[in-house]
Amino acid sequence: MIPMSVLDLVTVREDGTVAEALDISVRTAQAAERAGYRRYWVAEHHGMDGIAGGATSVVLAHLGNATSTIRIGAGGIMLPNHTPYVISEQFGTLAALFPGRVDLGLGRAPGADGRLAHALRKDIHAASERFPNDVVELRARFQGQAAGGVPSPQAAGADVEMWILGSSLFGAQLAAMLGLPYAFASHFAPAALDDAARVYRERFEPSETLAKPHFMAAINVVAADTDEEAVYLSSSTDQSFVALRSGNPGRLKPPVRDYRAGLPGAARAMLEQVRSVSAVGSPATVRQGIEDFVARTQADELIVSIATYDPEAQIRSLELTMDAMKQPVG
Repeated sequence: MIPMSVLDLVTVREDGTVAEALDISVRTAQAAERAGYRRYWVAEHHGMDGIAGGATSVVLAHLGNATSTIRIGAGGIMLPNHTPYVISEQFGTLAALFPGRVDLGLGRAPGADGRLAHALRKDIHAASERFPNDVVELRARFQGQAAGGVPSPQAAGADVEMWILGSSLFGAQLAAMLGLPYAFASHFAPAALDDAARVYRERFEPSETLAKPHFMAAINVVAADTDEEAVYLSSSTDQSFVALRSGNPGRLKPPVRDYRAGLPGAARAMLEQVRSVSAVGSPATVRQGIEDFVARTQADELIVSIATYDPEAQIRSLELTMDAMKQPVG
């Protein structure tokens, strides 16, 4: 069976709170650990009322304390928002707290709109241009090198598994050049998926940490007892995508029956495109969808993105999905 991981945005529900969202993430991570998922990643987003994972390293420390075996990580840290030095301290500390369990996925996008640059007091464009150099510096700090003559004592020798994240060919090329594992954000930006996977594999150069390419693809998954119920549950995330693309992001809303059928044609087409990499349905339907996706991508690992309005449905979806994937073939 292909290794499976979980991507969590630490979603805030309508009429919910940040504290409640964090509690749901803890319960979901514990359920993922029990079910046998390999990793539990949290994504960095800022300035969005419905996403509470902005202080990513703090959230990961909270999840690490609540679990014992599952790997925890950033999927990812948007490096242009930070300095490599600070991230090396944060993730070196996490590695000391949770040995052998810490992943650091690195992205080039800021994770918010242009107002974020002012809030962070950063030139995000210039920082994005420095992204490859900053990744190299960060890796050097974990290897014990004092970049610029300033050491990172928490980072030196830390067991942190670094990844490059992306939704375009840029990340694929960088991951290949540096010999790092690569994760593609196909759960919301599937257009370049096949080309990115090909470029990464063709151009991969072995490194001290990785002898051959390791490609992870993201997929939206909602499993329920029936196809109809799963489609109903997934309408909450559908609403979030439409709101985001309409410039009006908010908190996760309750599901709506036949939501897509009531959308204008342009909105429905947009949603079907950005959510095309999905497996939504009964356990059998989800298994077939995942198997078809693996056959298409030849991925070495999958990361499942899920958020349902009912936290218990979210946990059960992860359980049903893993149970379905563990069933013998035939």
